[in-house]
Amino acid sequence: MSSTFSCPIVIGIAGGTGSGKTTVAEKIVKAVGRDKVAILDQDSYYRDLSHLSIEERRKHNFDHPDALEFSLVRDHVRRLKNREQLQKPLYSFKTSARTGEYELIEPAEIIIVEGILIFWDKELRKMMDIKLFVDTDDDIRLVRRLMRDTKERGRTMDRVVDQYMQTVRPSHLSFVEPTKRYADLIIPEGGSNKVAISIVVSTLKHWLRTESGVATREGN
Repeated sequence: MSSTFSCPIVIGIAGGTGSGKTTVAEKIVKAVGRDKVAILDQDSYYRDLSHLSIEERRKHNFDHPDALEFSLVRDHVRRLKNREQLQKPLYSFKTSARTGEYELIEPAEIIIVEGILIFWDKELRKMMDIKLFVDTDDDIRLVRRLMRDTKERGRTMDRVVDQYMQTVRPSHLSFVEPTKRYADLIIPEGGSNKVAISIVVSTLKHWLRTESGVATREGN
């Protein structure tokens, strides 16, 4: 990875469901400082399905690129790069619809865009300075998804397994796994890969120090 990036720097973190993307993002945030990072998670940009019945929403394939409002993601990345604050929509996985509430996101030196399909959109990829793909074995990802969806999203095990077999796995093979080729760095086993994360963190810290030095010199 080059140490010469745009400012702010945009990092994309992709990978399959349950691969450990969020853990990688959290470790980066912890290492460089929360005040230095703005996070745009794919989960906030699912298209609003509130006009459909609950039954119709549950039939929707949320692992297909068409489920996401990529134009809004791109717009929000542009605004953060222009040092503008924004309101990120909040999404409920229990109702499969936007809540109508928003989270205020302040501009920062580092912008993280995280989600399973974020490398699918060509224009969004072009906006990224660093692209990371978190690669974790399928059986581990399935177990993590089972635990998450039953505990956090109020779903039965049967429903989780059915969704995984009907849409999640086929979509992963068709839309997620192929985007691995766009990654600058592939991180096996996600957050437990200390070596890969240390490389990313060291690169970012060096860049932040360099940017700080440039800003000081320009100020003088």
